[in-house]
Formats: sequence, structure tokens, C-alpha cells
Amino acid sequence: MSAGLLPDLGKPLQGVVNRLVDALVTGSGDKLDAVSDGLTAPVRLLESALAQVPPEAGIAMVGLAAWLATRRIAFAAGMAALVLMLALLGVWPAAMQSLALIVVAVALIVVLGLPLGVAAARVPRLSRALTPLYDLMQTVPSFVYLIPVAMILGLGRAPALVATLIYALPPFARLTELGLREVDQRAVEAARALGLSARQGLWLVELPLARPAILQGLNQAIMMALAMVVVASMIGAKGLGETVLLGLQRADPGLGFVGGLGIVLLAVLLDRLAQAIFRAQRSPRRPGVP
Repeated sequence: MSAGLLPDLGKPLQGVVNRLVDALVTGSGDKLDAVSDGLTAPVRLLESALAQVPPEAGIAMVGLAAWLATRRIAFAAGMAALVLMLALLGVWPAAMQSLALIVVAVALIVVLGLPLGVAAARVPRLSRALTPLYDLMQTVPSFVYLIPVAMILGLGRAPALVATLIYALPPFARLTELGLREVDQRAVEAARALGLSARQGLWLVELPLARPAILQGLNQAIMMALAMVVVASMIGAKGLGETVLLGLQRADPGLGFVGGLGIVLLAVLLDRLAQAIFRAQRSPRRPGVP
């Protein structure tokens, strides 16, 4: 509805968006199905693999990974206890489904975000162009793009993966760029003086020096991907978010609480374990030093 003499642009814009989505769906249906299948395939594959892991094996593997990262028995026992609680809540299959979606989403974020961060650090104009785009991706509510994405790719894992990618990509790309910009240029110049090419200097000098910032961005991407679990369930993605959604739909607060507690446990587990592994990567133990 127009306000006073101002024109109403909402309805025309609504019509334009609807026509664009309809044209895309009807004109490129086969291609969109192929894109959806391509996005869904790795999630399904990982889900199938994780479904074969019994809770007891998961507890043992997480405890071992935590101990190898920190060499602290108490920390390893705590991480194993979180996995045990997930199993005791009866949400183990749903947790594995959510974990599969998060792992694939974070892998795509790294594949896309690392080149974007490197390119933005190299080309200031590109950095200035990407900044408002990143701001838009992080500030626009996910429901705004969730509906057209779900209409284009269909319900299920594919639109959930795209929505997670849009939401969680900016912090990783931004921190990658920031880490590369803060690399001491004397080290870069020394690498060039030793005969390293620009590509060799990037892989052997700049990226290792920027690793703390990149790992911090990766940790943020993992947490933001996990934050999309409940939203993704609204467009058909399986996992812990679906448990929460079922609790809301059935007016079953107990079921919703169990699903929410499972999300909290998985979030704490991924956050603490990722931080421990990243710290171990930043400060590797020297031989002979306890």
C-alpha cells in the first residue's frame, strides 16, 4: 500500500521476483535438478558413512582425537562425555545427519572462501566490491533467500546447503583476507629474493603465516553453519533441527527441548574440539618438549 503520494513499489517488485523464479524453474528445470543432485550427493554419501558409525565408536574416536590434540586426559574425557550424552538422548542418527550437512557446507566454504580471500587481499578494488556483498549476506534474514532457493532447487538438503553457504562464507573469506594483509611484507620479499614465484610464496610463506586468522575464520564458519541447522529443517533438511521443528509442530516441549539440547551439545563439541585442534596446529610440539 502506498503512503500518501509515494508510489507502491512492493507489488511490482514482488511480481518481478516471481516471474524471474518461474522463468528459471520452467526454463532450466533439468539443469537445476542436476545442480541439486550434485549438491546433495556428498551430503548423502557422508550421511551414509556416518550412519554406520555406532555411538561407542564415535565416543572412542572423539576421545582419541581430543587427546591427540591436547594430550590432556580431562579434556578428552569431557569431549567423549558430550558424545555419550548425544547418544543417551536418542538423537544420534539426527546428530550424524546434521554433522554431515555441516561438514560438506564447511568444505564448500573453504573451497570458495580461500580463493576469494586471497584475491581480495591481492586486489583492493575487489575487496571494496566484496565488502557490501558480505555485509548483505550476513545481515539479510535467511528466510528472504530461503524461499526462492527452495523453489529453485526443491526441498531438502540442497537449498539448506546453499543457505548455509550464504550465511557462513563471509567470516571465513574476510578473516582469510585479513590474515594475508597482516603478513609481514619483509617475509614475502625475502621469499622473492630466494627465488620463489608468487604462487610458491603464497603457499609456502603467506598462507602459513596467515594460518591463525584463517583457522579462526574456519572456526566461525563451523559455528555459523551449525546455527543454520534449525532453519534448514524448515525446508526439508534432516537432522537435529527437524527434531526441534517437530516439537514445535506437535506442541511437544519435551521433544523440542531434547532436540535443542542435542544442538547445544553438538555445538560445544565442535567448537571445543576445533579450537583444540587449531591450537595444536598453530603451536606444534617440538621433539623432546613435553
